[in-house]
Amino acid sequence: MRPTTAVVRPLTTRYTPRHFVGRGVRLSPRASNPSPHARGILTLKDHVYFARSTAEGSGRIGGVVKSFGDSPLEFNMDMPKVAGGKGEGMNPEQLFGMGYATCFLGSLQLMAARAGKKELAEKAKVHTKVFLGHPENPDLEGLGLRVEVGVEGIDDDDIIAAAHDFCVYSRALTQGCEVNVVKV
Repeated sequence: MRPTTAVVRPLTTRYTPRHFVGRGVRLSPRASNPSPHARGILTLKDHVYFARSTAEGSGRIGGVVKSFGDSPLEFNMDMPKVAGGKGEGMNPEQLFGMGYATCFLGSLQLMAARAGKKELAEKAKVHTKVFLGHPENPDLEGLGLRVEVGVEGIDDDDIIAAAHDFCVYSRALTQGCEVNVVKV
C-alpha cells in the first residue's frame, strides 16, 4: 500500500523577517505573496523519538484519544460548548496548544542557556491561544487554525526569535511538515 502524502501548512502564506513591536516578536507578511507551494517542506533524515496515539469512538464529539509510551494518557473528547458541544472533555485545539506552549518554553530555555542568559528563562511562561475558524479563502472547505504565542517573563527579542526558529511546533507551522496518511 502506498501512503498518501499531505502537507500541513499555515493558513496564511509565506512569512519573512521579524520586526519587533512592543514586547514581542511579530512575523510580517511578505510584500509579494508567492504561491504557497513555492516553499519546501521540512523533512527528517532520522528520528530520535516518536509518539503514538489513537482516537476512537465519536471523534471530536464524545470520542476517546489515547497516547502510549512512558506515561500513557487517555482523554475523553468533546466539542466546546461555544461550538455546540457539551464541553465535557478535551478538544484537539487544547491539546495542540498545550504541546506548543511546552515545546516553546523548552526552546526559550535552551536558547537563553546558549546565549549565556539561562536565568532569563527560569521563570518564563508561555501562553498559547489556538483559534479554530473558517479560512478567508472561500475555495477551502472546513476549518483552519490560527495560533498566538505569548511569552511572559523574557524581554530579550533575540532569544524569543531564536526560540521561535528552534521550536518544533513553530517549524511545523511556518516551514511545513511531512504528513503521510496510510491504511493500517
